[in-house]
Amino acid sequence: MINTHDITGLVLAGGLGTRMGHGDKGMLPLHGQPLARHVLQRLAPQVGQLAISANAHADDYARFGLPVWRDVLPGQLGPLAGLHSGMRHATTPYLLTVPCDSPLLPPDLAARLAAGLIDNDADLAIAVTEELDEATGQLVRRPHPVFCLVKTSALPQLEAYLAAGERRMRTWHGPLALAEVLFHDGSAFGNVNTPEDLAALQAQGLSVPMAQAILADSVAPVAELEHLALPQALERILAADIISPISVPAHDNSAMDGYALHGEDLGGDAAVTLAVVDTILAGRPGSVSVQRGQCARIMTGAVMPAGCDSVVPQELVRHAGDSSISVAPDCIRPGDNRRFKGEDLMQGQPALLQGKRLGPAELGLLASLGIATVPVRRRLRVAFFSTGDELRSIGEPLAPGCIYDSNRYTLLGMLTRLGCEVLDMGIVKDNPQALEAALRGACAQADVIITSGGVSSGAADFTREILARLGDVSFWQINMRPGRPMAFGNISSEGHAALLLGLPGNPVAVMAAFYFLARPTLLRLMGADADTASLPLLQVAAQAPIRKKRGRTEYQRGIVERGADGRQHVRVTGAQGSGILRSMTQANCMIVLHAQQGHVAAGDLVDIVLFHGLT
Repeated sequence: MINTHDITGLVLAGGLGTRMGHGDKGMLPLHGQPLARHVLQRLAPQVGQLAISANAHADDYARFGLPVWRDVLPGQLGPLAGLHSGMRHATTPYLLTVPCDSPLLPPDLAARLAAGLIDNDADLAIAVTEELDEATGQLVRRPHPVFCLVKTSALPQLEAYLAAGERRMRTWHGPLALAEVLFHDGSAFGNVNTPEDLAALQAQGLSVPMAQAILADSVAPVAELEHLALPQALERILAADIISPISVPAHDNSAMDGYALHGEDLGGDAAVTLAVVDTILAGRPGSVSVQRGQCARIMTGAVMPAGCDSVVPQELVRHAGDSSISVAPDCIRPGDNRRFKGEDLMQGQPALLQGKRLGPAELGLLASLGIATVPVRRRLRVAFFSTGDELRSIGEPLAPGCIYDSNRYTLLGMLTRLGCEVLDMGIVKDNPQALEAALRGACAQADVIITSGGVSSGAADFTREILARLGDVSFWQINMRPGRPMAFGNISSEGHAALLLGLPGNPVAVMAAFYFLARPTLLRLMGADADTASLPLLQVAAQAPIRKKRGRTEYQRGIVERGADGRQHVRVTGAQGSGILRSMTQANCMIVLHAQQGHVAAGDLVDIVLFHGLT
C-alpha cells in the first residue's frame, strides 16, 4: 500500500499555449482563478507534498506558495524535462505528475494509480481511457502518460533515455514495468487547448470544492477587537490566544472520597493496617505529615498530603478501630485515584487558541482560570435583502402570481444564529436603479451583503450589469444542486467596500448555498479557525437507492433514523425540488453526494451533515 504522504504531486506547467493567445496556459483564468490553481486544488488532497514544474513563468507560479522546480536539462524537452526535474527534487519515494491545463482531473487519481502500481508490481502507472474508433466501431485504449505515478528511483532510466536523444513521453520507461489503469471518465483528462475549450469549461460552472477554496482564500478576519466580560462572550470568536495564568488543578489532589496513603505500603500478601492521622477537606490542606504506615482521610478535590501517591476509596477499607483502617493488599494499584497538578492545564500553556468559538465549555474553562474578560472579534455586520417583483412581505395581500418572501426570514435566522449583526433591507424590486441604490446603501453600512435572487440568467436579473460598475465578481455559477446560480465578489461605493454573496432565489437553494458556501466564509471573516468554519461530515448507510447525476455535487434533504437492525440509516425526505421549503423542516440532515458519485444503492455509505445546531 502506498500512503498519501509517500507521494509528491507535481503540476507540469510552462506550456506556450500559442492557440490561446497567452504565454502560459496554466495562468489562464477560469472562474476568476488560474487553471493551475484548479489543478492544485484537486491534487492537494491526494498527495503529501505539492510542487510545480515551470521555467519562463516561474515567478508567477511562485505566488501559489509552493516550490517551483525549473528544468535541469537544457533544451525544450517538454513534459519529460518536468518529470526529470521532479524525480531529482522529490524527497518522497513516488512522484505523481499532472498537466497544468486539466482542471477536471479525477479526485481518486493518485489512489487508483497507486493501486495499479502495487497490484502489478510495476515501477510506474499511467491513466488510460477508452474511446470509440470511428473507423472500426471498436473501443480502443488511449494512454495519458502525463498522468503518471512513478517511483523516483526510476530516475537513471529516464536520464539514460534522454541521453540517447529520445523525447517521447510514451516510451521513456523502456524495460521498467508499466501498469495501465483504466478510467471511465475521459473528460477528466481533457486539456484546455483552445478558447472554445475554456469557454466550455466556464459554462459548466465551478466545482463546489473549488468555490469553497476561492472563498477561503479571498477573505480575512475583521481587524477590530472587543474586550468582553465572560458572561457576554458566549458564541463570540476569540481574537487572541489565552495563556493559562495558573495550573489546573493547582495541586495534586484526590479523585474521590477515601484515604490517602503511600502506595509502597500495599506490597505483600496480607491486609495492611494503617493509622489515620489527619482528615483533609477540599479547600483545606492537611497540616500533619503522613508517614509510611499511616494515612489521611481525604475528600474529593482535596490536596494530597506530601509523600502520599494513592487514594483507596472509602468503600474498600475496613475500620480497625477509632483511628485506623485495614486495607487489602490488592485493592488498588499504587498511584490510583490521584489527580496531578496541571493534569488539565499547566501554567504558561495555551488554554484556548485564537479563532475558537466560545461555547459553554470554553466559558467554564476560562472561569476555572480566573479570567474575567476576553478579547473577541467584533460582530460581523451583514446586510441582506431579497429581489423580485413577485415578492410580498408578510401582512401584505397576495396579488395573482405573487408569493410571500420567505428567504429574508430564513437568512435572518441563519445569520442571527451565526452571531452576526444583521441589517434587514427588505425587498428590492427588479429595477436597475433600485438594485444599485440598495447595493450602495448596504455597502456603506455592512461588511458583507447577501442577496437572494437576481443572479441567474433571467431577463430581469440586472445584478451582473450593476456589479460590473460597482466592483468585480469571481464566479457566477457553481456546479451544484440546488444552488447553481451564486455570485461572489467585491463591491465599492463612495469609499466603502463590502463582500457580496449573491444567493439563488429558490428557498432550499438559499439554505444549501448558505450552509456550504456562505457560512464558512462568514465565519472566516469573523476570525474563526478552520475547524469552527467547516461542517463535519458523518457517514451513514442509505436506507434506499438515491438517484444522482455524476459530475455535480448534490445536497439532498435527509432523515437519519435507527432501523430495525439497530443501525443508523438515512433516507431522503421525498421530492427534492429547490422550492420545497417544507422538506427542510422535515429533514434532520443534508445528504452530501459528491461530484464523482453516481447513483447510490441501498446500504451504500453516504456523507451527511446533521442539522442539529444549524437550522
